[in-house]
Amino acid sequence: MHRSTTRIPRALAAAAVPVILVTAGCSSGDDGGDSGKPSSAAPSAESSEPQIEPAKFAKLPDPCGALAKDSIKDLVPGAKSTAGKAGKSADTSQRSSCSWDGLDGYQWRWLDVSYQRYDSDPAVGSGADRAAEYYGKQVKGAEAVEGAKGMKTSAPSGLGQKAAGFTYETTEDKQDYRKQTVVSLQENVVVTVNYHGAGFQGSDQPKSADLLKDAEKATKEALAAVK
Repeated sequence: MHRSTTRIPRALAAAAVPVILVTAGCSSGDDGGDSGKPSSAAPSAESSEPQIEPAKFAKLPDPCGALAKDSIKDLVPGAKSTAGKAGKSADTSQRSSCSWDGLDGYQWRWLDVSYQRYDSDPAVGSGADRAAEYYGKQVKGAEAVEGAKGMKTSAPSGLGQKAAGFTYETTEDKQDYRKQTVVSLQENVVVTVNYHGAGFQGSDQPKSADLLKDAEKATKEALAAVK
């Protein structure tokens, strides 16, 4: 009797399985019911993606053509070429730079203009936010230049959405240099201008205040080229 009792529940369980499957299969075909319709509250894949602001600028200007030739002649007297020397870049639509240097008598000048642009990306943020983050890093880097003496900071107006200026001096191989850096932010683009000057062979050193004004002038022109 014990064996027959054990077999009955097993048989009933086996018989119950098809019934459950059939019932589940029929539930989706219930006429007139809403259970088979997709819920309007269910979020779609598209709506679940974060919405970010598109980047304003989709390209960068040619850095070597960002400043007028007359500006180069004024900022870098005795420049070897107003065409400048382009910096290396794996993608000039994202990052580019150009530099000029010249010696007029014993007065030496060096100018470097660099651009950094960011696209908007749902995974990392808007182009404007990414550029703002890079701007902050550039500012911190300018504040912490190794060997800088007499560091002075400023907040130039009229240069993009915001800008920071840095004036300092360095001594290299017993030669004094006056150096300026201006970092500016415009939407999803950061412009960094470095402008250095020196008087060789005992000639007068350029005034830092004058160099800073020239660096700001170059920055304004470089920003205007971003379109």
